[in-house]
Amino acid sequence: MSDPLPAVESAPLVADISAESAPADAPRQRSNLLREIVETALLTAIIFLIVNTATGRFRIEGSSMEPNLHDGEYVIIDKVSYMLHGPERGDVIVFARPGERDYIKRVIGLPGDTVEIRSGQVYVNGVALEEPYINQPVRQDLPARQVEAGRYFVLGDNRNNSSDSRVIGTVPAADIVGRAWFVYWPPTDWGAVPHYTYTALSQ
Repeated sequence: MSDPLPAVESAPLVADISAESAPADAPRQRSNLLREIVETALLTAIIFLIVNTATGRFRIEGSSMEPNLHDGEYVIIDKVSYMLHGPERGDVIVFARPGERDYIKRVIGLPGDTVEIRSGQVYVNGVALEEPYINQPVRQDLPARQVEAGRYFVLGDNRNNSSDSRVIGTVPAADIVGRAWFVYWPPTDWGAVPHYTYTALSQ
């Protein structure tokens, strides 16, 4: 009766098989890794484009929106809402000025509205606005004027220290960047931008 084969003789066979299969697996593993990297990069780029299209960032300069928004704050702008509907009275918007920096103001009059400032009080279509967000009444009157089609009448909340529609005229809809949404810097000022609805005008 012959002696059984030593157990160690099978070990080289297994080792040889593994060694032969390794070179075939390596390219596939590198291909899978490369594909994952490309997919991750594409997904990151798509997310960035979506976020960049849907939102914007704006740095507040000056005190024209005091006491609600302050110099040096950074605001996220919602660019999507106005793709679905137009700005509403009381919205805080960011808009472009050709050759100048962007502005941030509050919408007071919509296309077709008549806006007037008399004795420190703002009137829209003959209705006096309740404006709890301003820090002081307007010192200078403004004769009644109708807002042109496709344009918006805007005012800063700091009425006596603001370059707005009283100075620069009404804002074309095409120049509106979006709706100011959220203060994200500095962290101590985090919070939603205060918009307002004029109930007397919506009845």
